[in-house]
Amino acid sequence: MLCVWIYSVTGNPTAGATTENPAQSGAENTIVNTNEDYLPKLKVEVLKEPLGSCERKSKKSDLITLHYVGYFENGTKFDSSVDKQEAKPFSFQLGIGQVIKGWEQGLLDMCVGERRKLFVPSHLAYGGHGSGDIIPPNANLIFETELVQVVDGPKVPNVFKMIDINSDSHLSIDEMAMYLTRQAMGNGIPVDLAAKQNQKILQDLFKYEDKDKDGKISFDEFSGPKHDEL
Repeated sequence: MLCVWIYSVTGNPTAGATTENPAQSGAENTIVNTNEDYLPKLKVEVLKEPLGSCERKSKKSDLITLHYVGYFENGTKFDSSVDKQEAKPFSFQLGIGQVIKGWEQGLLDMCVGERRKLFVPSHLAYGGHGSGDIIPPNANLIFETELVQVVDGPKVPNVFKMIDINSDSHLSIDEMAMYLTRQAMGNGIPVDLAAKQNQKILQDLFKYEDKDKDGKISFDEFSGPKHDEL
């Protein structure tokens, strides 16, 4: 949700992500007990080791390309890059919030040609809000993935720092609105049109990002890029 919007307005690549892609980022906002020690863990099963030596493993900030098939726990398939026209693989930048947390964690240290099966609990997928008409609330998901390519990704800006004008480690609605306006103007969007679009964007951002519902998005709550790259 947030990350895909951030990269569209900043002019950075969305790595082929669309709002219909089930692996796209969506932050959980309904769990009362946020202590991760009490939550189900991600499980990763290696289905196939890469052929030959693995000279490069995937890491944060890499641009990776993979094929995937997504299933519900009952075995029903809900999406697949393999079944789509021309069987085009999916690409995204790893570790910056462009996809669900289960993918961010489960696809690290992976080699080209390797196949993995990810058992993703709902709080590392789409949580209590689900995703459109495809993913119901609180759904645990299973993905079979195969890494096709891994290359260095572009440098990621510290978006949190760019938005946090008063440097209090919290993003207010006003700060978010000003950031959106600056980005819209930079992309040649008229101010009146930008204001209309931003209202909906702000509603969605605070719905998903403001987990404690205090009217601000904290550093920990923010799912977009928030660290300076070396």
